[in-house]
Amino acid sequence: MSIQEIKPVKEGKVREIYDNGDSLIMVATDRISCFDVILKNIVTKKGTVLTQMSKFWFDMTQDIIPNHMISVDVNDMPEFFRQPKFDGNSMMCRKLEMLPVECIVRGYITGSGWASYKKDGTVCGIRLPEGLKESDKLPEPIYTPSTKAEIGDHDENISYEQSIEYLEEHFPGKGEEYASRLRDYTIALYKKCADYALSRGIIIADTKFEFGLDEEGNIVLGDEMLTPDSSRFWPAQGYEPGHGQPSFDKQFARDWLKANPDNDWVLPEDIVNKTIDKYLQAYELLTGKRL
Repeated sequence: MSIQEIKPVKEGKVREIYDNGDSLIMVATDRISCFDVILKNIVTKKGTVLTQMSKFWFDMTQDIIPNHMISVDVNDMPEFFRQPKFDGNSMMCRKLEMLPVECIVRGYITGSGWASYKKDGTVCGIRLPEGLKESDKLPEPIYTPSTKAEIGDHDENISYEQSIEYLEEHFPGKGEEYASRLRDYTIALYKKCADYALSRGIIIADTKFEFGLDEEGNIVLGDEMLTPDSSRFWPAQGYEPGHGQPSFDKQFARDWLKANPDNDWVLPEDIVNKTIDKYLQAYELLTGKRL
């Protein structure tokens, strides 16, 4: 008897989501996207790194907030998932009603935040001290939420006050409560994990979290958590403000694509290998385990 094939109910650039009745199965594929385009290469083991790293952080932060993870063991999943391509990169999760805000926290000034600060001394409307250099650590982490766009559109940065209004529109009577709790959870999660990562030689410059509501209306941490796809990881060794920092993510891939504009969205093998090496190195530093 052949195993019944299950089709994903939702496909993102990197993830596939399957409906498993009262739960979901999230599969992190080995696809890689840069500049919102899915490249033609496969980055072997990337999906496993993302899933196992999320599991590591979910386990570590249960004391702050519950999360949606049920299991990363394919033996707990329907038979269809007990094949090699799903082993290690799949997570069975509780179903949540996702809240329509991306919860971004910045502990260091870099990227679009640095560009904004140079222009008018603010990041997402938050005034920062004068005289900061690129990649400087901020006096305190700042919370800079954004709206969640449909695939193909861009997320829009909003102020904390706007996040209250935005959530109030979707959940009348709950806007202020949800907005303040999302902010507080985001900062608490970031502080705990950034302190831990620093003790392992990694600076988490910024990251984003996503939250949802369970059946009882409790706020639960969902999606992925503190992976190189959702965060900026820098090596603590050699960290030096005043310029951009090397990072444990797809920067190799981005840089190569920028330098080779007629790339047809295909990376050379050595760039693919360097990219996955960075992901594996971050995983091993943070968890103390080999994958």
